[in-house]
This record gives sequence, C-alpha cells and structure tokens, in this order.
Amino acid sequence: MSESGNVPSTPGPSTPLTASYTYHSQTPTAPGPYIMGVDEAGRGPVLGPLVYGVAYCPTAYQEELEGLGFADSKTLTADTRSSLLDTLGSDPQNLAWSVRVISPQAISCGMLRRPPINLNKQSQDATILLIREVLSMGIQLSEVYVDALGTTTTYEAYLSSLFPGIDFTVTNKADSKFKIVGAASVAAKVTRDACLEGWCFEESISGATDPWGNELGCGYPSDPKTQAWLKNSIEPTFGFPKIVRFSWATVKILLEKNAHAVKWIDEGQASLIKAFETGQGREKDRNAVTKDLKLISVSML
Repeated sequence: MSESGNVPSTPGPSTPLTASYTYHSQTPTAPGPYIMGVDEAGRGPVLGPLVYGVAYCPTAYQEELEGLGFADSKTLTADTRSSLLDTLGSDPQNLAWSVRVISPQAISCGMLRRPPINLNKQSQDATILLIREVLSMGIQLSEVYVDALGTTTTYEAYLSSLFPGIDFTVTNKADSKFKIVGAASVAAKVTRDACLEGWCFEESISGATDPWGNELGCGYPSDPKTQAWLKNSIEPTFGFPKIVRFSWATVKILLEKNAHAVKWIDEGQASLIKAFETGQGREKDRNAVTKDLKLISVSML
C-alpha cells in the first residue's frame, strides 16, 4: 500500500491542511498499566508539517510487540511502514497510536514571532499535549520512552515534573532501542509522508490546473527536486504557498534574491503619520509639533 493512500490521520487529497490538529486511533480496552513511545517525523524539511507520533500498549503485551517488526521508520521501506501502520490498528484491544500534525504555517508563525517559539518548544508542546490527551482517555501510563530532544537529562526531568508517577526515558535513537518508539516513528512518518504526497494547495483556484505541480521531492532543503520546486514556485509579491515553512533560512534567502523588496511601517509610525496628514483646527496646531517626528519616522524606513 502506498503511503499516499488512504491514511486515516491525514486531511485527504481534497482537503487543505490549514491548521494543526490531533488524531487518535481507537482507545484500547486491555487492562493497564501501559507503556508509550514518542517520536517525530519532519523536523528538518522546508516543506510540509512536523508530525509527532505516540504508540502505546499494555506492559504485558511487550513480548508480542517485539515480534511485530517495528523499528526506526527511516530504515524501512514505504510499503513496510504502511503495512506496520495497519498492524498498529489490527489489535484495538492492545495497540493504539496518536499523532499531532503541526502545520507549516504554525511552525513559521511560532518561529517568526517576537519572542520566537523555537522548534524545540513546539515539539515539547506537541509531546505534552499527546500524553495529556491519552491520559484523559483513561489510559494508565507507567513508562514513556522518548526520542531525544535537546539535553536528554533536562528534558527527562521536565517531563517527570509534569507527569509525576510516570517513569520517563529520554535517549538518542530511541526508535532503534525500543519497539514502542519504533511504532510511534512509523505512525509519524506515514502520516507526514501522506500529508506531503497528497497535499491540497489552498491557494489553487477551483477548476484550474495546479500551478505548483507535484514534484516536491522529500521536502528537505538538500533534495534537488525540492530545491527546483522552490525556485520555480516563488511568486515575487506573495512568496510561496502555505506548504512552505517561511522561517527556514533556505526560504528567506530565496525571497531576498527573487521577491519584491518590502518596507514595513509599524502601527505607531503609521498612526503618527496619519494624524499629521489629517489634522485640522486645534489638532493641526498640535500636529505641527509632530512634523519633525514624522520626518524622522519616514527616514527610518
């Protein structure tokens, strides 16, 4: 089965991804406690969403889990990953998974705001949200294994402080060390790839031929197909469609070289200039005092 097929955790080929969202599979019914794995797909790409995935099962199910074939999703073929996602849904009594899909717009808005919300913080927030929502379903978590994000001991202590009573293990290459993290890796990777391959451009005009084509590549800045798509897709005034992460250096450089220059006026400057230009009567006398300020404001542009 191709990863661009019918994946339940994606919007689908005719629905634009306009905001971040969460998907949960069926809640398992087997008695706990449960173990959980956490992993992501898509931290580095300049195109498409960042997807955080979790998988969880009863601690008593770990022996069966070992034989299901889960591993670091990067070491598996697309067909194998899709088959393993089906496996995750094949035993609803014992196995479950969830994903948090962080849209490219949300990534860019967070990283470009002041103060910025960097990608590590956005990733932490996604992980915490997924754990909280799984707990809210009545699932008793005893152990959670997380693929490393930043300093492992610091993050481990932070998660433990938020969720007392759960034993957290944060480590590098957790998707290779723990099958439950490999399962989370598969859920995140299949979802991310399906979102990208089936991307519906919100900016397309209904009934018109898609001007951006489908040769996106894998989305990484180093991919020649992605590089070519970015160069061919830039619009000098409006930039790129929303599949692009505008906060990436690759995009900023392309916009500086190929897009129209923009001069920004902040709200304070704009209101000052408007007051001077429209002042009448007593306001005109008062605004005369701001004439020099206006000139200073304009000279700053």
